[in-house]
Amino acid sequence: MTPTAIFGRTAFLAAALALSLTATSEAKAACSDPAAPEVDWSGCDKSNANLWNANLSGANLSYANLTYADLSRATLSRAILDSANLSRAILTDADLYGAMWPDGRVCAEGSMGACN
Repeated sequence: MTPTAIFGRTAFLAAALALSLTATSEAKAACSDPAAPEVDWSGCDKSNANLWNANLSGANLSYANLTYADLSRATLSRAILDSANLSRAILTDADLYGAMWPDGRVCAEGSMGACN
């Protein structure tokens, strides 16, 4: 095999490896991932979760079950809560500015503990 053929094959394999690593790094977050800004917990069961003071800004929580979750003092600014179940969730002092509420409203500036 010539050096040119070896180099071409090596370059192709390196490009394929780089592409596969890029694709896996953009995969959807798992429900077991820790609370973090922009985490994707869509459809996850977070009922009874202790998310006190968690930074979930920009998180995707659509269709998530947050029943009885403690979201006191959590930052939920710009979070997507579309169709999320917030029954009996504790939202004391939670920052909801810009969050998309389960009924489709976007919470106004100054929304703390309730979507205004």
